[in-house]
Amino acid sequence: MALEMQTFISNRIIEKDKLNEMSFKMRLGIHTGHVMAGIVGIKKVKYDIWGDTVNTASRMESNGEIGKVNISEGTLALLKDDPEFTFESRGKIEAKAKAKWRCIL
Repeated sequence: MALEMQTFISNRIIEKDKLNEMSFKMRLGIHTGHVMAGIVGIKKVKYDIWGDTVNTASRMESNGEIGKVNISEGTLALLKDDPEFTFESRGKIEAKAKAKWRCIL
């Protein structure tokens, strides 16, 4: 889904550029693991997820490259043998409140 989202945004940028209109760019981060989920709020109720997995995915996104999907080493371990995906190592990056992570595009 993340790759499809990036493709959509990339195509949209091309369309907007042709019309000389503003567009935006996107980066995505993915980490795999357990999350907590539930309903939060009293007056404005919403369903939300939280936990270390969500925080790590956020760090993957904020340290990623625009137009790319940045994944954690843990997610890579689950996907590395899938022939549908190709990966490019970014080496280790420092992520706020985390140890150095080996990140993959």
